Amino acid sequence: MIIERTLKNMIENKKFTNVYFVNGNAYAGKSTLVKYLANKYNAILCEENYHNQLVNQLDAKEYPNLTYTRDLDDWSKFIRRKPSEYNEWIEGCNKECTILEIKILEELCKTDKIIFVDTNISLEKLKEISDINHVLIMLEDIDVSVNRFFDRPDKDKQFLYQLLLRESNPTQAINNFKECLKLINSEKKYNEFLNSGFNVIKKDNNRTIEETCLIAERFFKLI
Repeated sequence: MIIERTLKNMIENKKFTNVYFVNGNAYAGKSTLVKYLANKYNAILCEENYHNQLVNQLDAKEYPNLTYTRDLDDWSKFIRRKPSEYNEWIEGCNKECTILEIKILEELCKTDKIIFVDTNISLEKLKEISDINHVLIMLEDIDVSVNRFFDRPDKDKQFLYQLLLRESNPTQAINNFKECLKLINSEKKYNEFLNSGFNVIKKDNNRTIEETCLIAERFFKLI
């Protein structure tokens, strides 16, 4: 309830006109896109989980989800959670990090530079603070999002993967975590992204990075 009231006060009558948001499911190419565009336009880059820069300042009572891993004494507890617990945590993090993302963006928008954001802000909130030409959804097939989740050099994902391999039954641990990923990358959530009203780019391995970015630039009305 406190989170919702805080968000309502922060978002009311707010529009980020020089910010370009990219959301979507896992393994869709969001990180690659925002990096490419930020470099091309000499813009400010807000990479995945950029809100983490503020996590050390948070009160655990106000932000129980974002401080969960910060204060965790045994990472085995994290990877052993039930899918429903993991999903609930993810949804809680998304609500809490929205506040942090908006705080950071408010400061960054004091400059005249364009900003490209790999965001966790919900579709509902993005509709309040942005518009169709400033939000892009990127989607990968659900099975790929789940089964290739660890096929990236991302240090956080590789850290989790190594934890899973060190479990007494790695196969069981990995399968349980995949069930967690299936829940947060469900068909329902995929369709919510797909039918959000925002422009969508579906992953196509036959396209080059440059070709995908060209599509994004057109959606963003940058060209």
